[in-house]
Amino acid sequence: MSEVDDSPFSDFLGFELLLEEQDLELLSRVRAWATREVEPVINEHWTRGTFPHDLVPGIAELGIAGLAYDGPGCPGRGALVDGMVAMELARVDPSIATFMGVHGGLAMGSIHVGGSPEQHERWLPAMARMEQIGAFGLTEPEVGSAISQGLATTATRDGDEWVLEGRKKWIGNADFADLVVIWARDTDDGQVKGFVVEQGPDGVEGMTCTVQQDKIALRAVQNSEIELSGVRVPEADRLQRADSFRTTADVLRLTRMGVSWMAAGCARGAFEHALRYTKQREQFGRPIAGFQLVQDLLVKMLANVTAATAMNARASQLQDAGQLRDEHASLCKAHATTRMREAVGWAREVLGGNGILLEHHVGRFVADAEAIYSYEGTREINTLIVGRAITGESAFV
Repeated sequence: MSEVDDSPFSDFLGFELLLEEQDLELLSRVRAWATREVEPVINEHWTRGTFPHDLVPGIAELGIAGLAYDGPGCPGRGALVDGMVAMELARVDPSIATFMGVHGGLAMGSIHVGGSPEQHERWLPAMARMEQIGAFGLTEPEVGSAISQGLATTATRDGDEWVLEGRKKWIGNADFADLVVIWARDTDDGQVKGFVVEQGPDGVEGMTCTVQQDKIALRAVQNSEIELSGVRVPEADRLQRADSFRTTADVLRLTRMGVSWMAAGCARGAFEHALRYTKQREQFGRPIAGFQLVQDLLVKMLANVTAATAMNARASQLQDAGQLRDEHASLCKAHATTRMREAVGWAREVLGGNGILLEHHVGRFVADAEAIYSYEGTREINTLIVGRAITGESAFV
């Protein structure tokens, strides 16, 4: 980091002022930690495609896992600060933000939404302390957007156990997670149900996780393909309140907001690096920050960051009030990721050829934006969700 702190310009309309004092303090600690601990090392991990496991204890000390949830051992701080924390992580590195989104959002969220009170007590406190890391197994090799109807992984009741068969793909954290939430279709009633598969040091009999290679985005995230062959899960480890895909959708509605905040953070990080670069880079005897066309690009980036943050902030307020609907989260995700894609492209443009060098960071945000743009619902799918809400007509196939 340079000595210039550009973060006040990123929050141009002062959205952080919406937070209570204790939440502002938490946000400041997250910002300082990510800048100090993540930024100096993340390019090397991104290049190698490795995850910085040594950073996990520091994240745990921040106390941000499951930040919005009010279950046993959870911080219960609310959706607005949770979203802004996700944005702070993503403005330094979207891979770390995604790791936390999987663990503290999708995995903990599945247990929070779909688990019984006894299961909350059993799993959530250790996950909040990050003594147990979670993963979320929904997407499959042959089905993504159509997962609600096309989910092929099966669960068959056998006495006091369930037998899981199938395959999953793009499952972040799976190869090192202690708890893997697997969504499978009950062969008896055809409903989608959730199962918590506990992995020990030697793995789970019948389950293999193969880390996917050669990604061009979020390279520090460890995505796996999972093979499930006769995996036995006790009835006690079936999420007791998850009896249909509606529960899965409830989890995704909440975490889709997290992705929207990550998109704003990714755009914000690229903007901040670009702004910093323009103040240091000189051409024709003066900093390029004084060139009209450069200022035009910087202002367009700032407008995109600000617009996405505004929409996310209002939706998170609705979430805290218990009024967030599927179409709200989908509109935010579609809008924020589209604006993010524009912003990171303009940031690379500002840096010229240097924009593709990792030492300037912007190239990493450009690549990572492609993953954020697609996961947790493509722009097209989210558009159809909003379109159905405003017209009353479903355009889904």
